[in-house]
Amino acid sequence: MEICKEAAVKGIGTPDREELALINALARRELGEDEVYTFALRLCDNDIDRDGERFDDGTLDALAPMFVGVSGVFDHQWSARGQTARIYRAGVVGGEGVLTADGRPYRYLKGWAYLMRTAENAALIAEIDGGIKREVSVGCAVDRVICSVCGQELDGCPHEKGEEYGGQVCCGVLTGAKDVYEWSFVAVPAQRRAGVIKSAGVRLEDEARLGRKYLKGLRSELVRLAGIAEPELGHGLLEKVAGKLDEEELAGLIKLYRGKADRLLAGGPQLSYGPERTAEEGSDGAFLI
Repeated sequence: MEICKEAAVKGIGTPDREELALINALARRELGEDEVYTFALRLCDNDIDRDGERFDDGTLDALAPMFVGVSGVFDHQWSARGQTARIYRAGVVGGEGVLTADGRPYRYLKGWAYLMRTAENAALIAEIDGGIKREVSVGCAVDRVICSVCGQELDGCPHEKGEEYGGQVCCGVLTGAKDVYEWSFVAVPAQRRAGVIKSAGVRLEDEARLGRKYLKGLRSELVRLAGIAEPELGHGLLEKVAGKLDEEELAGLIKLYRGKADRLLAGGPQLSYGPERTAEEGSDGAFLI
């Protein structure tokens, strides 16, 4: 689609009077139009990205005003020396008939940013105009990541990102804008069209979700193995016990019960009769057990 070919950053140049008024609302002194360089960028969209996630439409709308005044950096390095530009206007734009990967109307969050025309920024301005600096990424936090299939919290439902269920591919829906930290020029973005990745709060949530899924897997494995080795304990009791154990305790018991389960499932006689007796032990030895 044509929209896929658009750069995430587009140079504009000199602002008009209305744009300059918005910029001066953020500046500490009145700036002239010849002092600033402006450009537009797509910050994030509602399409499924390379991480198997997408922003909810309502979240995009909520993020727009939060980005006004937010500064841009390079590669998410939070340093005052790395600040390059600042967003002075933002809004959600429709895709003009373009659809997302899963058939929804495409929408993206567009930002307008400015930087000072200084000798230090001359190279960056040239790279924006030349299409070298074009991919961007945002650092933000959201309230929840929910499953696109069932609508539950993704880390608590049975569905996996990227898997298909009844013709629908599961993805994580980033829901509820909490905070915006920065936007950044990057080399490889996650979102295919908007050139956006999520960092900071969202990345931490991803890590926490992976940890919870890991523990969930350990507990399921313990319940399965213990159920084979000691079926008399009952599934409900095993689940309750497993839910209270930490990673080290789970790993230890899994190792114990795996050995027991392997022996039971290995085949052969399930009753042990002791050492084999020989004929010399008595004439009726063949009948002894």
